[in-house]
Amino acid sequence: MVHVQAWREAYARQLPVELLAGLEVEPRVSRWAAIIEDDVTDVYVAETDSGIVGWATSSDGRDDDRPVARELEGIYLLADAYGSGAGQDLLAAAIGGQPAYLWMLDDNPRAEAFYRRNGFERDGVRRGQRMAGHVIPVIRMVRPSP
Repeated sequence: MVHVQAWREAYARQLPVELLAGLEVEPRVSRWAAIIEDDVTDVYVAETDSGIVGWATSSDGRDDDRPVARELEGIYLLADAYGSGAGQDLLAAAIGGQPAYLWMLDDNPRAEAFYRRNGFERDGVRRGQRMAGHVIPVIRMVRPSP
């Protein structure tokens, strides 16, 4: 599944090898089915002739203290699709030119550079977030109203 492979590739620098190696596809299948079927989360995929190479999810925000009305919940690409424009297309589909916020792993220079190019800035808010059973530091980035 693209989800597991994209995490392994995106977080190879930040997360322990054994954590990434232990990620399993099966538990994510039912979660993805629920996400796709809910009336809360918008899901977009990027495809090539070889299949799905990435996805993005967005919503009206999961946080009580959200700084703007839209949240980019996630955007991931397989490494082979980096630089192809698929990430930009996913971002455009998920949030367009709207103000939005997102959470990302701290010390993720590739992702941060992408988001900065698209008008996002760190707003100083940090927290620990559970990912694959581990608590990791994340930061919030916001693209304000123009």
